[in-house]
Amino acid sequence: MPDLLAALDPEQRLVAEALRGPVRVLAGAGTGKTRAITHRIAHGVATGVYAPSEVLAVTFTTRAAGEMRGRLRALGAGGVQARTFHSAALRQLRYFWPHVHGTELPQLIESKLGLLASATRRQRLNTDQALLRDLASEIEWAKVSNVAPATYPDVAAARSRSVAGHSHEVVARVFDAYEEVKREQGRMDMEDVLLLTAGMLADDERVAAQVRRQYKWFVVDEFQDVSPLQSALLDLWLGGRDELCVVGDPSQTIYSFAGANADFLRDFPAKFPGTTSIELVRNYRSTPQVVEAANTLLEGTASQGVALRSQQPAGPAVTYDAHPDEVAEAEAVAARILRLRDSGRELGEIAVLFRINAQSEGFEDALAARGIPYVIRGAARFFERPEVREAVTRLRGAARSGEADGSGVLETVRATLAGMGWTPEAPAARGQTRDRWESWQALISQALEFSQREGGAEPTLDEFVADLDRRAAEQHAPVADGVTLATYHAAKGLEWDTVFLCGLQDGTLPITYAETPAQVEEERRLLYVGMTRARVDLALSWALARQPGGRGSRKPSRFLTPLLPHDALPAPKAPKVKGARMCLECGKPLQTAADKARRRCAGCPAPYDEELFERLRQWRTERAREEEIAAFMVFSNATLEEIATRRPQSTRELLKVSGVGKEKLQKYGEDLLGLVS
Repeated sequence: MPDLLAALDPEQRLVAEALRGPVRVLAGAGTGKTRAITHRIAHGVATGVYAPSEVLAVTFTTRAAGEMRGRLRALGAGGVQARTFHSAALRQLRYFWPHVHGTELPQLIESKLGLLASATRRQRLNTDQALLRDLASEIEWAKVSNVAPATYPDVAAARSRSVAGHSHEVVARVFDAYEEVKREQGRMDMEDVLLLTAGMLADDERVAAQVRRQYKWFVVDEFQDVSPLQSALLDLWLGGRDELCVVGDPSQTIYSFAGANADFLRDFPAKFPGTTSIELVRNYRSTPQVVEAANTLLEGTASQGVALRSQQPAGPAVTYDAHPDEVAEAEAVAARILRLRDSGRELGEIAVLFRINAQSEGFEDALAARGIPYVIRGAARFFERPEVREAVTRLRGAARSGEADGSGVLETVRATLAGMGWTPEAPAARGQTRDRWESWQALISQALEFSQREGGAEPTLDEFVADLDRRAAEQHAPVADGVTLATYHAAKGLEWDTVFLCGLQDGTLPITYAETPAQVEEERRLLYVGMTRARVDLALSWALARQPGGRGSRKPSRFLTPLLPHDALPAPKAPKVKGARMCLECGKPLQTAADKARRRCAGCPAPYDEELFERLRQWRTERAREEEIAAFMVFSNATLEEIATRRPQSTRELLKVSGVGKEKLQKYGEDLLGLVS
């Protein structure tokens, strides 16, 4: 087979020649794993070891299965079956079920939401679409993890699972009611396809024997994503045999929350003695600069896998950039994309990746403002998302009815969204409920930014709604080709010449609800997947504040510590001394009463105009005496310091100062502006 194997590198050739017995391939990102396993199958067919009809290649998406079938046809092995787990199981179920049970197969549902709505009504639980989707995801996790309703509360508690603030017992009751409704209606869901197939194979030896005669050779791609239920079904297909080749990368395990378990890949040699284990390490996708950064990210961590070796020529250095706020970050990325386009880079070869869907809006706005077309992968455009469309409709109604008269834009937006379920505190768990909250929070950030625009009269709700409509119109037109905007999860399996990884601040990546060490490590692997999507250019960035004018207190993601240049690392926090006050400038403990009063060391310069601050203090003392109140009831020292720092020149700018509300602005605003000027 010299012609068939000639195009393979040494490690890929080892895979292609390992035709018998258990084989495990640890394939790093961009190392040609699909090439290796399709050549292995084609080699086995060409040498007569495999009959094409006796091979089953299994993967996780219909796109990947289609790609595998295409490659196998091109290699002369078109008779091999390449399917997803669900497709292979459903095919067997449809054939054998009527013979085994003498009845029609239960009808496969496209969505759980309708049946779940009935189940929640039986439990007298108030739900919306977001909660129904979160419950559906949790039930999917439970079923692929072989967790029944009766055992769900204990298992979910042990694994720190949660659904939108509802107790484990409530979720278990909904789960049980859902299964009851489904049985009553003669339906089955996608997880039932695997469960019923596994049950049929376990209970009926004739069926199991016929399936095992049909398929004698198995290949499973993306094995790090196998769930306990899929592993059990695979064992039943094998029936004690070991003619199995699995391929995967533990470093790219990013679906543990959905039931994936990389231990099946890690522990494969222990389960199958005599396993041939091969590592694919030659990366054909990315430059040495990108590969080195990706290797460094995982080095010495629990997520470390194969050490990649780039086979590409050297490229530009990986860049790391801090921005004052999220708007500035999006503007900088859009400006760089414009320069790339003008230099000849195709927009379809550029991607902007982020942690959650709600982060897309700022980049949509910045790209649309420059006339740069874009496509969103794995989600709707920001203004097309149901929760955003409903919120804008409600705000438009409030503007037309005059409900907002007497209230500021920000207050009205908050009140409107509160009526839809928004709360100041984010939901603790991941899922659709959290995603919806993030979309609402993005609208609030827009309202805050709009309210703080410089110059002119105070903006109205009508003007804000018109601004939202303008943004929606600019971002609406679909395009066939453009910059890809996607989350890290949606980018898995894809690649581009240029990749921007944005929003890399602690609290966003790792995300706030990643609390356990295992959850934090999954966030690290998510960043690794993002980094290894880049062929040539890789740019990492973060925002010090959420919106313009906000306090720039954010820190770059802790995952970037081994990657950032020394001068770009955040300054280490000064050690806290129990009972001591710390200097606001240098962070050292304050020693004297005078230092504590001024909140900084005597040698540290004040961040504000000290002369103006003294004038403000004297004025405050006089006003307090006139009103016969304590001085702090006029303004605190912190507020006066902020005024002395910002030096506001208008009532609008004064309102941005913490501690200056509308009432105090009306009472003291004229005096303050006079003192500043």
